[in-house]
Amino acid sequence: MGWDIDKKGNNQRTAMVAVIAVCFILAGLAMGFWSANEMRKLIAEQFNEEQLVIAHNLSSRVERELNLLRKEILLLSKEMILGVFDPDAPCESIRKSLSRVRESGVWKIEIVEPESQKVYIYIPYKSCYETESIDKASCDLLPVQLDKKSVWISQPQVSPSGIRLILGVPLPGDCRRLLLFNVNVSWFLTPFFNNIRSGKTGYAWIIDGNGIFLYHPDADFIGKSAFKAREEKYHSFSYGKVNFIQKEMMLRGKVGTGWYFSSWHRGITGKIKKLIAYSPVIISDDPFQRWSVAVVAPVSEIEGVVHKGYLRQFLLQGLIIIVIVLGASAVLFFERRWSRILEERVNKRTEDLKKSEERYRSLVESAEDFIFTVDYDGNFLSMNSFTANFFGGRQEEFIGKSFKNLFHEKIAEKQLELVRLVYGSGKSARDEFKLEIGGHEIWINASFMPLKDEEGRVSAAICIARDITENKNLERQMINTEKLASLGTLAAGVAHEINNPLGVILGFTDLLLRKTDKGTQQFEDLKTIERQGFHCKQVVENLLSFARFEEGNSEYSYLNQCLDEIIKVVKHTMEMNNIELVMELGKDIPMVKGDSRQLQQVFLNLTNNALAAMEDGGRLMIRTRVERGGKKAIVQFQDNGIGIREEDMDYIFEPFFTTKPEGEGTGLGLFVSYGIVKKYGGLIDCISRFSDSSPKAGGTTFTVKLITRREEN
Repeated sequence: MGWDIDKKGNNQRTAMVAVIAVCFILAGLAMGFWSANEMRKLIAEQFNEEQLVIAHNLSSRVERELNLLRKEILLLSKEMILGVFDPDAPCESIRKSLSRVRESGVWKIEIVEPESQKVYIYIPYKSCYETESIDKASCDLLPVQLDKKSVWISQPQVSPSGIRLILGVPLPGDCRRLLLFNVNVSWFLTPFFNNIRSGKTGYAWIIDGNGIFLYHPDADFIGKSAFKAREEKYHSFSYGKVNFIQKEMMLRGKVGTGWYFSSWHRGITGKIKKLIAYSPVIISDDPFQRWSVAVVAPVSEIEGVVHKGYLRQFLLQGLIIIVIVLGASAVLFFERRWSRILEERVNKRTEDLKKSEERYRSLVESAEDFIFTVDYDGNFLSMNSFTANFFGGRQEEFIGKSFKNLFHEKIAEKQLELVRLVYGSGKSARDEFKLEIGGHEIWINASFMPLKDEEGRVSAAICIARDITENKNLERQMINTEKLASLGTLAAGVAHEINNPLGVILGFTDLLLRKTDKGTQQFEDLKTIERQGFHCKQVVENLLSFARFEEGNSEYSYLNQCLDEIIKVVKHTMEMNNIELVMELGKDIPMVKGDSRQLQQVFLNLTNNALAAMEDGGRLMIRTRVERGGKKAIVQFQDNGIGIREEDMDYIFEPFFTTKPEGEGTGLGLFVSYGIVKKYGGLIDCISRFSDSSPKAGGTTFTVKLITRREEN
């Protein structure tokens, strides 16, 4: 009986231990599932945020590339306005433009005459155009009327040969013409999307405003409806979740993240859960057109670590069951040990995600662009180091301050209007404006974009701005180059027409002088006519020297030697006018391309201009050096004279333009100098600061770049 009681007691204790063990096992399993599920959610959210950054970057790059195409077609239309359109004549502007935009997907440029039903087609690597009649499909793409101040962009058109996009602007004139850029959408988008990777195998795709795939890793989807392409290829699957995201979120221009089930991923088929992040791409405002970019990756990539932990957890718990039978203490020991291991893995994964976030932040900090965020009132919320350094401070010094602390009042008010427009419309806004920093003018291109919270409300406006001063200067130089080329041709014709009657005047004047007694009033009058005639002849020769581009006596010259010869001529004049001369001539400068006599004429003209700008004395510095790489030699003439007015800068290289009093200058010095330098493949540029109130507060620097003999070889 006692033995039975002991046995019953043992059985009860065993049952109690078993129940306790099962309870601990169930508790451990529940805790493991809960912690793994929480970790999976955390990792998925962090991963989707990274995908959203990639989607934002893709949409920004597509918008920026389209803006470049807009600027290019407007620039080409302006260049074509300068002349009369002649389809039979080679169009150098179209050829150059086509070479620049070919890498952006533009495969042909068209000039359409709707009234005559003609299309003039220009394609790469062909020196002439092709002519076709407008077909109905192309005619349907053309707008009824284009705004002369904006670029019209068509809807993407799907055809057997691919997807095309048309950018168009009107050309003024009696006959209505349209200038069109034909863009192959696949060529345009592939450089942005082809190498995108989210995680190991994630990819990106883009749809237009009608839900048509413009790019997808599966080539069979391109050009097809995003709501039908998947079902047509993989029938036995429901795509309600992804169709909802595409229709209700992406096509409405929303920014966000989510998940859906798919049946395909890079050749792998079956039910696959994917994470998705999407961002809109604004194509045009009038008519309004919007695309949407999506970045997706399978959940299995980020859950691999969790599943691996599951397997290890179950194996350990299997061993723990045996140990728990021996004692509850062992169960608690191993459970705590496993929880600690799991926690370390979560911490490690979290640390990896933080490092990834820091890498993205470092991209913003290392960018040489102005990047900052502002609130509705124009107060800075954040900014990168480049912006803070540019304005001469630290980031924390500008946080909470207004636009007015950095910009002029008018510029600050204009930027504040753009910020409030972004807040009100939820769309991007752009502007170009000029800043004066340290006595220099710079041009800034700024883009304001909305940052939205989870509820879709604009919480801040982010600005990405870039210094485009160099582009503005190049644009101005291109305009001046075309203008001076035309003036050179005109000058040659005018000079030849003047030379003939001028020769007759001087010839008859010489005959009359031979027949007139010296010392008489008539003789003095004839000598005056002769002097003025020779003066006119010199002016005509200067014009011809610019227009003819004749070769000099020598092909190469020593730069420093040419300067030494000129200084010998003007040194006495400098001393008489109290002008200090500083020479910084570089050593081992190779010979430059150009006739020494003509280069001396250029240097003499620049020296005389500097002397004329320093009537009360001053300082003239002449420097020579070799450009990095030895391809060009550079000579600079820098004075601290009165300078040149800003409104005169665009005209200084034009013939007969002078700021000197009447009778003191012909206005041909810089005109002829420009022609000589351009003839030998060089460049001449000018930077000036005008000041007529404070002596020696202004100044002008002329820079001449000449090709070296090393570059020619």
